[in-house]
Amino acid sequence: MNQTKTRFAPSPTGLLHLGNARTALLSALFGERFLLRIEDTDQERSRSEFVEELLDDMRWMGLAWDEGPQSAKANPDYFQSKRGEIYARYYDQLEREGLAYPCFCTATELEVSRKVQLSSGQPPRYNGKCGRLNPEDIERRLQKGLQATLRFRVPRNETVEFIDLVRGPQKFNTDDIGDFIIRRADGTPAFFFCNAIDDSLMGVTHVLRGEDHLSNTPRQLLIYQALGLPTPEYAHISLVLGDDGAPLSKRNGSRSLNQLREEGYFPLALLNMLARVGHHYENEGLMSFEELKKYFDIGHLGKSPSRFDITHLQHWQEEVVRVANDETLWIWLHKETQGLVPLQKQASFLDIVRTNCVFPSQADDWARILFTDELMPTMEIVNVARQAGEMFFLAALDAAITAGDDFNAFMAQLKNQSGAKGKALFMPLRAALSGRTDGPELAKLYQALEPHLLRKRLEEYAGVAG
Repeated sequence: MNQTKTRFAPSPTGLLHLGNARTALLSALFGERFLLRIEDTDQERSRSEFVEELLDDMRWMGLAWDEGPQSAKANPDYFQSKRGEIYARYYDQLEREGLAYPCFCTATELEVSRKVQLSSGQPPRYNGKCGRLNPEDIERRLQKGLQATLRFRVPRNETVEFIDLVRGPQKFNTDDIGDFIIRRADGTPAFFFCNAIDDSLMGVTHVLRGEDHLSNTPRQLLIYQALGLPTPEYAHISLVLGDDGAPLSKRNGSRSLNQLREEGYFPLALLNMLARVGHHYENEGLMSFEELKKYFDIGHLGKSPSRFDITHLQHWQEEVVRVANDETLWIWLHKETQGLVPLQKQASFLDIVRTNCVFPSQADDWARILFTDELMPTMEIVNVARQAGEMFFLAALDAAITAGDDFNAFMAQLKNQSGAKGKALFMPLRAALSGRTDGPELAKLYQALEPHLLRKRLEEYAGVAG
């Protein structure tokens, strides 16, 4: 039995965003073999730097492709801009067999026709005007220097049917499609023509793509039928919507993967979030890519659009941080933060990061709190200190000098000497050690602070409270 082969075929006209990243991930999860193809026929907008960024993003996500480019250097195997001769052969075949014809209609003519059809309550489609030109008419127009698109001749009064792996049986009447352009006037191929040709020639067995491409599928099936090419199966996945209900975009919350990397998101957090947008897993816990792939079921993809929720992504980010080992967390920190942490305090600091931080910027804050003199108390903290009183902090200072690194001994002496308990014990102590009323367990703060810095802060707060 042949392996299932899926593909991701982006256009390098910008940075990779979450919607496309989801399509790439679902294709990689479903296919036994995964192909990456660069659809760069839009010469004005395609950029090699976007290709390089795309490859970096895919590698960062951990989506290894079995076939595809390894660099931004265009080659005829995986870059459509280099496959023009292949498409030309199929254009010639269609023209020879009378299944495609040149169209000289101007944009103005097409717009007038479209408006007339709409005003008559008809779906706008090409009226077939140039399909009735004889060879002499065509030659005269070409001699005049008129540019022509190439249109596919759609058979009349037929039905195109296929089974969508997400949406079930689909049926389209060819009379509602109309003859469509497969080559632009400048000679470049239309998207769904070269897309279909490459999928077939590259042996793609299953195409997972957004539901906005559903109307392209009957056109591509007609092309396959006309050329006698193998046809893949299709799964049109639901779109991801932003917080305003519109398709996900930069305006309503979408981020590029480049932005997510800079913010400190872990790729595994993104994978777990994207794999669950519009798709159900029985296991609600954090899973590796291999586990996501093993339990992926295309039958669990929903038909309704899904909303992107940044809190969903942040949840998985927190899950990844909580289970990350020390080496992973240390590499994740900013260089400036690493420079603040004494070697002997590295393990205790990473323990605080693991249980209290979600992003490197939050670890930055805790490094400054624990290892610098930058602690500036707010009025809330000053009031907490004043309520505790000078004697409380002097008792804490005595206990710290006596107990040293032993937190339990420190707390036992402070309780006994100050008589404080509960919130009256913990809140002022937390305020003095960290300048905050929330954060890590007191024991972890105590262990992370350098002894001289701990004693200095207790002295300072005795003065504030006095």
